[in-house]
Amino acid sequence: MEGNDAKHRKVMRKARRKRRSKMSFNAAIDGPAGAGKSTIARAVAKELNLIYVDTGAMYRAMALYMLRNGVKPEDTAAVVENCGRVDITIRYEKGEQVVFLNGANVNPYLRTEEVGNATSVISVIPQVREKMVKLQQELAASCDCVMDGRDIGTCVLPEAQLKVYLTADSAVRAKRRYDELAAKGQPCDIGKIQRDIEERDSRDMNREVSPLRQAEDAVLVDTSEMTVQEVKDRLIGLCLERMKAMEA
Repeated sequence: MEGNDAKHRKVMRKARRKRRSKMSFNAAIDGPAGAGKSTIARAVAKELNLIYVDTGAMYRAMALYMLRNGVKPEDTAAVVENCGRVDITIRYEKGEQVVFLNGANVNPYLRTEEVGNATSVISVIPQVREKMVKLQQELAASCDCVMDGRDIGTCVLPEAQLKVYLTADSAVRAKRRYDELAAKGQPCDIGKIQRDIEERDSRDMNREVSPLRQAEDAVLVDTSEMTVQEVKDRLIGLCLERMKAMEA
């Protein structure tokens, strides 16, 4: 009996043959902090042999640069001034996405709470978003990809064949983050984690530039009571469904 992996590969090969000279397949996954967007997007991309573009990591790299160089995220003028000194690129090495900040691999430094909070602050700055969106759109136009972030379906890839709004209750998201940090031996306070998540949600949803919201044609997926495998299967099914539609 043919396994799921073989079936998925067959669908992908068939779809690519039929649209070799046509547009790329793009899946846009949006949602609030801690909803598992990156984990799911990465897993779906790997399963379907798509390129995974972690936009959050790109913004985090920008925030990391500011923190390392003593630029306060709240100082908009200083952030804008330093924007031009930042070069962020993404490459795949041994099948894994690696984010380079001015030529250096910064993957190990992008997932701290400090960087995450700074990212939410600088991401509302128009000049920062303009630089990132340009790079993200260029990547999406050149390959079949899964991209996750806060405004992918609404602003970055409004023509994406699949848009998903991935969310979960803030308490559930806080518990997941707490478990993740605890497993790494990092001291953490679940109450503070939840407050930070809710404050980040508020900033993201109420910012003037590209606020976090569900696109009108996005599929809502609430993962509060779903396992990672269940969410992964749901999104793979949606991707395959839209790919088949592109073949027609």
